[in-house]
Amino acid sequence: MRRTLIALALAATFGAAQPASADDLAQESSPATGTKHAQGKSRKGAEKLDAIVVNAVPLGQNADQIVAPVAVLAGSALDDAKGVSLGETVSSIPGVQTSALGTAVGRPVIRGLDGPRVAVLENGLSSQDVSNVSQDHAVTLEPFLADQIEVLKGPATLLYGSGAIGGVVNVVDGRVPEKAPDNGFTGRAEVRHDSVSDGRTGLLRLDAGNDRFAIHVDGMHRDNEDYDIPGGTLANSAVKTSSGSVGASLLGTWGYLGMSVSRFLDLYGSPAEPGDPADGEDPVHIKMAQTNYTLKGGLVKPFDGIDKIEFSLGHGAYQHVEFDGDVPGTTFATTSNQGRLIVTHEPIAGWNGAFGVQTQHRQFSAVGDETFVPATATDGVGVFLTEQRDFGPVKLELGARHDTQSVDPDNGPKRDFAPNSFSAGIAWRFAEQWHLSLNLDHAERAPSEEELFANGPHDASNTFEIGSSDLQKEKSNQAELGLHFHGDIVEGKVAVYYNKYKNFIYLADTGEIRDDLPVRIWSQNDAAFRGAEAEATFHLAKGTSGNWDLRVFGDTVRATLSDGGGNVPRIPAGRIGSTLSWKADSLRASLGAVRYMKQDKVAAFETDTAGYTLVNAHFAWTFVNDDRSQWEAFVDGNNLTNQTARPATSLFKDAAPLPGRNVSVGLRAYF
Repeated sequence: MRRTLIALALAATFGAAQPASADDLAQESSPATGTKHAQGKSRKGAEKLDAIVVNAVPLGQNADQIVAPVAVLAGSALDDAKGVSLGETVSSIPGVQTSALGTAVGRPVIRGLDGPRVAVLENGLSSQDVSNVSQDHAVTLEPFLADQIEVLKGPATLLYGSGAIGGVVNVVDGRVPEKAPDNGFTGRAEVRHDSVSDGRTGLLRLDAGNDRFAIHVDGMHRDNEDYDIPGGTLANSAVKTSSGSVGASLLGTWGYLGMSVSRFLDLYGSPAEPGDPADGEDPVHIKMAQTNYTLKGGLVKPFDGIDKIEFSLGHGAYQHVEFDGDVPGTTFATTSNQGRLIVTHEPIAGWNGAFGVQTQHRQFSAVGDETFVPATATDGVGVFLTEQRDFGPVKLELGARHDTQSVDPDNGPKRDFAPNSFSAGIAWRFAEQWHLSLNLDHAERAPSEEELFANGPHDASNTFEIGSSDLQKEKSNQAELGLHFHGDIVEGKVAVYYNKYKNFIYLADTGEIRDDLPVRIWSQNDAAFRGAEAEATFHLAKGTSGNWDLRVFGDTVRATLSDGGGNVPRIPAGRIGSTLSWKADSLRASLGAVRYMKQDKVAAFETDTAGYTLVNAHFAWTFVNDDRSQWEAFVDGNNLTNQTARPATSLFKDAAPLPGRNVSVGLRAYF
């Protein structure tokens, strides 16, 4: 951790030494911030567009206007970062890493927190899969179809309930159109081939409409074989994915009203259970399917004093079956209904704000020989208020939320919880190029069904899990201090945070074996998380030969349990990275490396994780760029030095390292 802190200090020092700021959203060269790229448009002339609006936060603000820590991936930065999983895609953002089981499964880990603490959303509604139940379950959101991906770091319970006590990842894909394309029609397409798995991916998206009606269609298919690792191939790591949707909306000066239907299909192996033909043991794979129906609308200035009313309703049906060879084992299923209503009021005594209500009903079941969580019904209702006001160079944000939640298992006692959340943030622009931010949050989380009621073997994750029905609410108090610098030559930011948990829930290794599986118990103790993040982008040169930028970043987090409880399990390793980028009229290229430090601050029965360095490169050539279309050929290289990489965040790091050297080639079109 000491080495990582030194690296963070260097990044922050260099970011402050010159006119600087790798801040929230400005430059195309920063993978953590994204381009000024509007939904539904090609990237031609993107730098002339307004900064991206963060959809996950009310009031139509871009990231630079929000006091709480926010990052956005969009445009070419998103193109270069796209991976098979959502976690892999967002892991270039400081403070964000990924859990991993092969490439098929990767849930975001934000500042050391994952699973049910990180809300994974699609256009503001929960993904409603079971990826929070276990690290072997995939997220049912496809990064390749996203317009932009937004990350809210730190507690976001105020807006999205107790499942966002660690943060939010919101995938914005425009499946319910909110406006028509400017020229009446737009689209994008991509095909690519990956060398590491002989993988093939293709996608197509179309949007059309006028001032009264808009329609959206998208589809994607991926077919990846077992991937290569240093010294061989990782057995049972293949993945096949299909995703698509159709949506349409009525439009007018009054607002919009639309709906969409989407389908997600996934088939992937579990490298943790590759089987052994010599012993007659079959490999384990998972077949997953989800159908979502979404109704969404917005009314502009419907009443005096009300600027906007927005609502979203979602119904989802999800199922995945875990197979031993060709024999179906445990079947996980959920049916869910959820809704959000947000009302934005006009300014009142200088205050701008919004209030709303969120509801959820989820019916979860797991049926089969290895059912380890009982069928459970979860119901919740939350109300929230967020307000902000500028006092000259000072901006103040305040918010509060109250939830009621019940968790009712079959053949077990019902549990009721009432989490509360409060937040206060202040930003002080004490000089033209500098601003200082302070965020204070109190957040509470109700335990999830697997934490409360798990009891049995789980074949796909190769574990025997035991929950506790007596778990209490988690309570978190966090403080974060950030310093930002905006300049013409350099842009930079640094943040430090401290998060004190009461009744922190974690999955503890016991060292015991039951049914030939390691036993892990959901336990509870007080905990403290402290960490730091820094990022700076240096605009080295700008001229007829092209623009050169250098981005450096680093992050670290340390998490310990109280009363001699040791370290919190599976905490991300500290890391430091840099990327040199070049862009000319029709060409862009980058070369970067990220060093992951050794992680030896581990929990009982958890193994150390060796450090490793990932070297990546990207090259793209825009060979057609006219008023009708833009065509781009690209080559991406990942882990070019073929390192053995085992993420400290992964429950399966010893069985399933990350892919070895991979070269992707492909073609993109925007029209």
